[in-house]
Amino acid sequence: MSSHRELRVGIIGCDTSHATEFTARLNDAGHPGHVAGARVVAAHPTVSPDMPWSQTRAAGFVEELQTHHGVEMVGSIDALLEQCDAILLCSLDGRAHPDQVAPVLRAGLPVFLDKPVAGSLREAEQIYELAAETGTPLFSSSALRWYPGIQTLVETDAGVVRGVVSYGPAPIEPTHPDLFFYGIHPTEALFTVLGTGCQSVQRTTTPHLSVVTGLWDEGKVGTLHALHRWPAEYKVIKFGDAAVVEQQEAGDYTPLLKQIIAFFGSGVVPVSSAETLEIYAFMEAADESKRRGGTKVELNEVRGERWRI
Repeated sequence: MSSHRELRVGIIGCDTSHATEFTARLNDAGHPGHVAGARVVAAHPTVSPDMPWSQTRAAGFVEELQTHHGVEMVGSIDALLEQCDAILLCSLDGRAHPDQVAPVLRAGLPVFLDKPVAGSLREAEQIYELAAETGTPLFSSSALRWYPGIQTLVETDAGVVRGVVSYGPAPIEPTHPDLFFYGIHPTEALFTVLGTGCQSVQRTTTPHLSVVTGLWDEGKVGTLHALHRWPAEYKVIKFGDAAVVEQQEAGDYTPLLKQIIAFFGSGVVPVSSAETLEIYAFMEAADESKRRGGTKVELNEVRGERWRI
């Protein structure tokens, strides 16, 4: 794509604050987190009637996009694709993502797929398989991966890393697997610091808190404390042979959006499909462990054949 003009970005789904937060940073040059190089020009709004998070907030977000940021609302995804160079797929409902992203991938437009990738691990795998088949760049990530405090923690030398603890909000959304809807954030933070290589998980569940303990390669242990309330605090702690280091800073959407816009321009995906799908396999296996009363579940038990390690 040309680097001499702003990329024209389209949004699918306006029922999450991510749509307005991303747009404000792209379209408002006076925003303290302004990211240059792209502009949201149009959006196709969607609502999921069985999700109150979606139903009660969508109209307000649409009004903000139109009134404050000059975003045109269009009636179909096909119409949106005709006006845009790249897509932010922000629909709150992961169950809708396979159908929504398919025409984008077939059109060859780079797409950032907001959390959760899908409403099940298998559907997430199918989305990435279609991206591979069409050769279309596809990227998904929680904003937490790029928080300055998380990146500093990654870079801080603690000696050989033996384990990581990550905690954060994971309110239960009945239409989605327990951790997919909001637990993706502390889970992604866990993987950002510890890396890939999880082999199995075991989950302890109460109405207020779930603790998922993962066994990684080389005996590393990753532990997720999913707090079933909103709001709740976030933090990551890294345990090394030389030191125990805690996350000190939080962050916002700006570092993630910088990654997205660079990705739109280059087509280079900053987080691999294998890593993203391992994160979702971790969460899916945690649900399977819950169904089995807390017994250990191998990630390969829940993965599709193509993605087994």
